[in-house]
Amino acid sequence: MNFLTQAQRDFSWICDLRRTFHRHPEHGNQEFETAETIEAALRGLGLAPRRLLDTAVICDIEGALPGPMVALRADMDALPIAEETGLPYASQVPGMMHACGHDFHMAAVLGAAKLLLAHRAELAGRVRLLFQPDEELQGGAKRMMDAGCLEGVAAVFGAHVRPDLPVGQVGVRYGAFYAASNPFSISLTGRASHGAEPDLGADALVAGAQVVLALQSIVSRRVAPTDTAVITVGTFRAGTQENILAEHAEMQGILRTFGEENRKKLTAAVEAVVENTARAMGVQAETRFTWGYPGILNHSGATALVERAARALLGDSRVTVLDKPTLTTEDFGYFLQAVPGCFYHMGVGGDAPLHASHFCPDEAALPTLAALHAQVAWMALGQLTIRD
Repeated sequence: MNFLTQAQRDFSWICDLRRTFHRHPEHGNQEFETAETIEAALRGLGLAPRRLLDTAVICDIEGALPGPMVALRADMDALPIAEETGLPYASQVPGMMHACGHDFHMAAVLGAAKLLLAHRAELAGRVRLLFQPDEELQGGAKRMMDAGCLEGVAAVFGAHVRPDLPVGQVGVRYGAFYAASNPFSISLTGRASHGAEPDLGADALVAGAQVVLALQSIVSRRVAPTDTAVITVGTFRAGTQENILAEHAEMQGILRTFGEENRKKLTAAVEAVVENTARAMGVQAETRFTWGYPGILNHSGATALVERAARALLGDSRVTVLDKPTLTTEDFGYFLQAVPGCFYHMGVGGDAPLHASHFCPDEAALPTLAALHAQVAWMALGQLTIRD
């Protein structure tokens, strides 16, 4: 079969779904209308979707032949961004936009479902479709897993659109792909005094400035030059008036790392640097970390399968093996901690980056991503069946 040719014939159906999602974006854990649209599309294909959590949708495609089960995942939530694309199908929800391509992801997985159903008689096993809420906030992947979405699943696959790749170009990455994330907050408590008598106080603002600078030395001096990490302090609030030494200072940031060893080492380093710097400045400090997404570590066998599937579907020239990871994060990594799998990229071109108000992926990539999902699931079931 030629999934790409079939997907191109289904372009209008897939594109209409994507535009419907785009017009009606919803924030994490609020994807009720989105879930209803997904369920309606799946029922229209003769499938029986079911809810998991409040807004997650799960659906199985049963092949006519016995075999294992693999999963395809699409995230559902949008971002609190006012759209500025000027598209005729732009967001109808003020201040909310699909600026990260999740509308693309959902439509492509639905397209893959339609492609696989056309070959149900030859399908050896089961394909589970996972429509996951809340990727952008607290992470719906872990809660879906806790609710049993991966029970019986032998491998899981997913993708993300990327404007830095040409339209229809596939990017695969072996091993470490997305960083683990650890948001943190720091509170400093000093002693207020008159600005003309600084010796009588302990300036939390100055101490905070020293902390920010000291944190920037951790990556350059605690991380091997061949490794990668980023520490970002994104907010800093201190003081109440120009002639009063600040008694309190607060800052928030995020640590991004690869590998659990570096993650643990650098969180400990941040805590030590904050504590020691604050003590030297005569103030008290408290550092609080959130143990965020684990990052994405692609499994080698599953990644090799995706590469083979992409080359078979599109040819060698449209497949790029990525030599660098990204410091962005993704909760798909939770799935990969539970079962083998791979997360890959699909190029959508354009000048605007992800999370921008004018992000506008090229819809010509929609059938390519749908076909790739179908090809990956088909080949994965064949490989697992042969192996078993």
